[in-house]
Amino acid sequence: MTATLADPLVGALLEGRYRVDARIARGGMATVYRGLDERLDRVVAIKVMHPGLAEEADFLARFTREAKAAARLSSGNVVSVFDQGSHDGLAFLVMELVSGRTLRDVLAERGRLSPAQALSVLEPVLLALTAAHRAGLVHRDVKPENVLLGDDGSVKVADFGLARAVEASSMTLTRGVLIGTVAYLAPEQVSSGSADERTDVYAAGLLLFEMLTGTVPYAGETAVSVAYRHVHEDVPPPSSRVSVPPALDALTVRATRRDPGARPADAGAFLAELRDVRDDLGLTAVAIPAATGSGAAGRHTVAVALPEAPAPAMPGPVAPEAMAPARTRRRRGVPVVLLTVLLLGLLAAGGGWWLGAGRYTTTPSLTGMTQAQAVAKAKQSGLSAAVGARAYSEVIPAGSVISQSPDATDRIRKGTAVSLTTSLGKERYDVPVLTGITRQDAEDKLRAVELMPAVRTRYSDRVKAGTVLSQSPAAGTSVRPATPVTLVVSDGPAPVDIPSLVGSALDRARKRLADIGLSMEMTRTFSETVPKDGVISQSPATGRLPRGTAVKLTVSDGPPLVVVPNVDGMPVNAAQKVLKAAGFKVNVVNFFFRDTVFSQSPDGGKRAPKGSTVRLLR
Repeated sequence: MTATLADPLVGALLEGRYRVDARIARGGMATVYRGLDERLDRVVAIKVMHPGLAEEADFLARFTREAKAAARLSSGNVVSVFDQGSHDGLAFLVMELVSGRTLRDVLAERGRLSPAQALSVLEPVLLALTAAHRAGLVHRDVKPENVLLGDDGSVKVADFGLARAVEASSMTLTRGVLIGTVAYLAPEQVSSGSADERTDVYAAGLLLFEMLTGTVPYAGETAVSVAYRHVHEDVPPPSSRVSVPPALDALTVRATRRDPGARPADAGAFLAELRDVRDDLGLTAVAIPAATGSGAAGRHTVAVALPEAPAPAMPGPVAPEAMAPARTRRRRGVPVVLLTVLLLGLLAAGGGWWLGAGRYTTTPSLTGMTQAQAVAKAKQSGLSAAVGARAYSEVIPAGSVISQSPDATDRIRKGTAVSLTTSLGKERYDVPVLTGITRQDAEDKLRAVELMPAVRTRYSDRVKAGTVLSQSPAAGTSVRPATPVTLVVSDGPAPVDIPSLVGSALDRARKRLADIGLSMEMTRTFSETVPKDGVISQSPATGRLPRGTAVKLTVSDGPPLVVVPNVDGMPVNAAQKVLKAAGFKVNVVNFFFRDTVFSQSPDGGKRAPKGSTVRLLR
């Protein structure tokens, strides 16, 4: 008798709905099972997080939030999240079951991919990351183990949000969990623990490096030594190990810069660069390479093959002698009870066959067929076909089947409906008319049709600031989702240099400003040093201003007016002292040659500019 490893979750019913049928794989954070959603009769994948994570007080709350965020992602290149929950303290996710293998399996078997194959894998990965980045979600753990290659030619990215949920816990390397596979960690994750869209760009660049070369850029005896190299060394170009086109070399190096600011800003920007390089090289999309063997386990995921339950034994044929009629010569000794037992045995055998294998069949492969062909083939197999979701595909023609549930070769009850996902064809959007509208309206229009605005500005004397002057590609052009559309937006008239006006006469200052398109704001004040109507100061004094902007000028009203002291009848010397103390100059005219002041001008008590001359007659 051979002993088998029993998994306590196999056979369990989670939350009264999800039946766990068999274990598929076990990794550093979770174990994946094949299961059945008994409410919808749908085959699913159930990812159960390891018990150690449930010990953290806030893990379940963060896990729930991240699962909800991942479930909102709308992309045919993201593994769909259907539900989340907990069972006996174990957090779990219910996800789409993808029939195929991981990119790690393919790389382990083939070593490396051709440039065309590598770009055909990376493009849908970046489409998935673009959808996540637009939704404000960062994957944080992009690696070959999380890239699933479907048998139908699809490429899907799994485990969105799980790395962020685990970050909230205190799990460490010594407890078996590494937040982001060390071979794909960005320098900022190692040095500060921070992660944003550019972190995913770095990991996607390393993904491209490994697909082109068959190796990761850094190796070391410990995880710490590998992480150290990410922080302190530049990722080498792929051409340092294999022969690749220079454009692919440059693309990989740009995506894996140590400085996040030197990388493409997000997955959408990386995707646009990838498509430009692919077009420049004349490469076309190719089929995803198939694994010819049983697949290799990923570096951080161990595939566990569980023994299947033996098929129920079919009753053997009944010997002809047992069914033959009695011969002419009577056998008086055959008891009636023996015939009864034989009949009951036949009934039991037939009933067992029907309850066991008789009412089941094998799901045919329907992917790649037209909808009509798939419905007809399902009917031939004793099944029905229900057309469900529709999704875009770069590979499967419009109207043909992208995926099916249950998968091909699955054991299924006769009469069951096979759910089909059909293709909408290649996802393309027409660029809208954007010229003549505001920048904000243009950006909103682009986002509404899954396109990315890329804004540049230019001065214009004729078009109001903030209005779109031109666009590229032109309106009506059919492009892929996430394609950048360049908007040239008016910055209004070009600014002009501010002239220096201090000391100028008011009329001259006003004319100089008008000649260059600037206006004037004026305030007046007294000045003992600047003549009346002369410019005392200006604001701003230097720099550049948009046309139509006002320059503030402070203009002199001349010296302040003060009261002239009354010195009539005073001795001349004393009168001079009084007037000079009040800020006036004095001019003495000898007419009568008296020692006292006979008259003064201006008269005492009147107001005159400070510093002006008072005339005394004696």
